[in-house]
Amino acid sequence: MFKHMPWASHEDGKSSEGKNQEEEKSLTTILNIDQRGDLTLLIASIMASMRKAIEMNFDANATLSYGLTKTPVSEDEKIASTNTDPATADVGKLDQEKKLKERRQKELSAPKMKELKEDSLGFIDQWRTNVIERIGSIVNSKEEATSQLHSAPAKTPTDHAHTDTKVDTVSADSEAADTALKEIFPPIDTPLSSLEEPTRILILHSTLLLLLSLEHYIAPSRVLLLYLTSSLHLPLSVLTSDEEKIAKGLLEAAKHMSGDEETQKKAEENKHSRKWKVGLASVAGAALIGVTGGLAAPLVAAGVGSVMGGLGLGATAAAGYLGTVAGSTVIVGGLFGAYGGKMTGQMMDAYAKEVSDFAFLPVKEDPHPLSSKTTTGDSAALPSGEKKEIKDPASDSSKPLSPTSDNAINDPSSRRLRVTIGISGWLTSSDDVTHPWRILSPSHAEIFALRYELEALMNLGNSIAAMVSSAAWGYAKSEMIKHTIFAELSAALWPIAILKIGRVVDNPFSVAKTRSDKAGELLADALIHKAQGERPVTLVGYSLGARVIYSCLMSLARRKAFGLVESAVLVGSPCPSTTGDWRVMRSMVASRLVNVYSENDYVLGFLYRTSSIQYGVAGLQKVEGLPGVENVDVSETVSGHLRYRYLVGAILKKIGFEGVDLKAVEEEAEALKKMDEEEEMKSYAEKAKSQGKSIVKGADGKILFDKDGKPLMERMWKGGNKEEEKAEGEGEGKSKAKGQDDKDGADEEAERLEKEVQERTQQGLLQGMAQKLHISK
Repeated sequence: MFKHMPWASHEDGKSSEGKNQEEEKSLTTILNIDQRGDLTLLIASIMASMRKAIEMNFDANATLSYGLTKTPVSEDEKIASTNTDPATADVGKLDQEKKLKERRQKELSAPKMKELKEDSLGFIDQWRTNVIERIGSIVNSKEEATSQLHSAPAKTPTDHAHTDTKVDTVSADSEAADTALKEIFPPIDTPLSSLEEPTRILILHSTLLLLLSLEHYIAPSRVLLLYLTSSLHLPLSVLTSDEEKIAKGLLEAAKHMSGDEETQKKAEENKHSRKWKVGLASVAGAALIGVTGGLAAPLVAAGVGSVMGGLGLGATAAAGYLGTVAGSTVIVGGLFGAYGGKMTGQMMDAYAKEVSDFAFLPVKEDPHPLSSKTTTGDSAALPSGEKKEIKDPASDSSKPLSPTSDNAINDPSSRRLRVTIGISGWLTSSDDVTHPWRILSPSHAEIFALRYELEALMNLGNSIAAMVSSAAWGYAKSEMIKHTIFAELSAALWPIAILKIGRVVDNPFSVAKTRSDKAGELLADALIHKAQGERPVTLVGYSLGARVIYSCLMSLARRKAFGLVESAVLVGSPCPSTTGDWRVMRSMVASRLVNVYSENDYVLGFLYRTSSIQYGVAGLQKVEGLPGVENVDVSETVSGHLRYRYLVGAILKKIGFEGVDLKAVEEEAEALKKMDEEEEMKSYAEKAKSQGKSIVKGADGKILFDKDGKPLMERMWKGGNKEEEKAEGEGEGKSKAKGQDDKDGADEEAERLEKEVQERTQQGLLQGMAQKLHISK
């Protein structure tokens, strides 16, 4: 019946008999009764391990020595404990750990923390019950599966063992993601791992369909599949490829119903009545979203079944596993957040009123990706043929913008079952909103960049850049390296030279930090209202972008919004490193929570010097006492806060983050190299100028160096004795350095830098505005 449909199989060479045999394949035909029992037991064991991980997050004994987990109450008992060797017992350390445990117990006994633990376990238990009953109803029986759920052993997950990693970002390992899969989601022993690979793949595929039949694909479901992939000894690419095919299959099958006259009529009715069943009509070019399920059921089932048939699963079984999802465009649209439209459409307008420029921008291979969206709305969310009047912020006139024709938005093949949001923490141009996140591959997830407070972040980025390129910072840094970053945080040890120009960055940082906190709360609200649909979200941010994530997770915790965030990576984060805060954050993240820090980030230390440093700074140190937090030390390669913009891809690759584009990482490395060379040349030029000289360059424009590796200099005018030049240069250099401590000189430089920052910020804002107007023509 559906042979000639657009989604029909193109394998015309197969006989109808062969096709019928293939359609009969299902879990009950490829697995015997014992193997089906092994499958439900494996899934039950995985979910028991996931529950155990939540319990460990609220365990006062976590990361303490084994001797203290038995809670000895006296020094004699500690020494006499069978877990402690009296000959080697470090009583001082045991005392220290005892006090640490007492502090943790006090923290965990707080009513809010006890409530958070109870709610976390309640959520995961309800999810476990729904999953096991659904899988049991297909594989064996609900009763048997439920029995296994309560009796399955919980293997202590190693991803929740304390991790402290030093990362060298110079090289990138293409196999890092598969290595991380085994380490973070260790395989659970099962007889199913010895089956043939096609059978193991079909088990994974079928389980994914069964999870989708719950009408959502939340973060714990994704973690379950990661454990299952590892336990079946399959590469991560099998899962990500399957997710991609299923997303495309669901949307392609639904898309082809838009030609039906009744479908169009129902969509039109829903649009005009403004009733939200799934999303705005015509979002991302799909006018069918508001349709009721009954009309489309056989069409969707046939489309999905055809797509899944290539993996060995019959169309009937595939549609059966998907349940109501296979027969309802309402549910399909809701799963994808109205085909991505909720993340880029009119829903964001309300948020933009609270935080300037708040919007999710699709990250595409586009020379000006920022220009494809607007601050006040998105033409992609408008019905086909309609235009919205959007006022140009630079003038009183308005100009209609045409609906986007970008295939990345309209093409269902660009949709994925997962969403990743990248958040830049400072800007020097409007392109910095999206460009840093091109290192994330769109084959694994839909990639968005969060844009917010352009002016505040651009002002901060230009302020930092101006400060670190100033003569005062150059002199001060040579003094700062004599101390540790933590000693510098006392403020008393910061060189006077840099303290005097601190006003250049202090106010921009304070403003941007406050607005980042607000943006984080709005991000949490957007996720709770399912801007992403029913899909898991991964958050990645550097600098104040990480602060946004911190604020978002804390807000989600206050509102008990579990299951939304799959992973979160905070890079160079200006937020507290206290165990209590990160314990709360951990309860909101189903998979990986990563803290990337550098002890050599003097810029972050300087910016944070007036804040509550007694609570620690996550971007400068590891988070202590939580087995579920991965601490990644990048001190060897990150010597300055501005470097994160170019190193975030290399860092993600080294920690085994999914979907990192190696080619894009290499391009960022080249950009960083070029930036370093430019800064070095500028530094040499400033030094030479302070000595009344200029740098000697070759015919190719590059600096010439002597045999000692020092740049060659010459006087700006001819003549003079070289020894005298050297003495004068050294004297002038010392005079310059000393002059930096003079208040008038520092104030003068600060004023110059502030003017420079204002000019750069305005130039950057105008550039972004020009890009928008150019695209709108």
